[in-house]
Amino acid sequence: MWIANNWKDYEVLDTSNGEKLERWGEYNLVRPDPQVIWNTPHDHKDWKKKNGHYHRSAKGGGEWEFFNLPNEWTIGYELGGTTGVADNQLTFHLKPFSFKHTGLFPEQATNWDWFSGLIREAKAARPADKPIKVLNLFAYTGGATLSATKAGAAVTHVDASKGMVGWAKENAISSGLGDAPIRWLVDDCVKFVEREIRRGNKYDGIIMDPPSYGRGPKGETWKIEESIWPFIELTTQILADDALFFLINSYTTGLQPAVLSYMMNTAIVKRFGGHVEANEIGLPVSSNGLVLPCGASGRWIGEKK
Repeated sequence: MWIANNWKDYEVLDTSNGEKLERWGEYNLVRPDPQVIWNTPHDHKDWKKKNGHYHRSAKGGGEWEFFNLPNEWTIGYELGGTTGVADNQLTFHLKPFSFKHTGLFPEQATNWDWFSGLIREAKAARPADKPIKVLNLFAYTGGATLSATKAGAAVTHVDASKGMVGWAKENAISSGLGDAPIRWLVDDCVKFVEREIRRGNKYDGIIMDPPSYGRGPKGETWKIEESIWPFIELTTQILADDALFFLINSYTTGLQPAVLSYMMNTAIVKRFGGHVEANEIGLPVSSNGLVLPCGASGRWIGEKK
């Protein structure tokens, strides 16, 4: 398992009875988690010091209950677990909103560290006039975008939600990336890739974090089990011949690491060479040393030229 264990402003404090107790900076939140099927004693003292609790409804959805929680606050992350290096500092705006979310998936930090290292290494070896171009699809509030940009890439950030793109811009400004080479696009990811193919544009790195189900800005429907394979095949057409990496994240139970590995080997390795690694990703639980599973990722690494 790939574990996001470099956080200082975030931690999973404890887990029990379908819920996780988390520290987000100065505030504690209790949120549901389908992986937590055990019912252990609530011994951790902060179960009684929660600032927000998302209660799931038996009818679907749910609602937040707040206890002295601000409408918005920030936390930071240092890429690679470094300390005091300005170029590695990221800042994220958080706020509780629809269906238990806060605007950040902390487990993705293990992927941020991984591809940021590849970008830094490649940038050091390339001429200054050859930028490293990264495409972030289903880009949400920009954790991957900011990480790739901090490492030295020029990033195209694509998400169908205008609100999410605006949120990502706020994170970029707070992270000192307000003037960085980032293209912010509110667009349907499939249609954008189709246009990039026609334009002949290529990318050195591609990141996709597709939802299980979603709609584009004009009502386009996305169902991951039906859409992911043709979309991977489509997206390989804008991958540069000497590309660095391709990352796919999945929170859908049916897309296990072996499934991601098979799809990426079939669609990417046969055409570009390189190799694929796939694994679960997770977060350490500080109260007991266990690791909470948080989905899966597939990573393709290109051959060094």
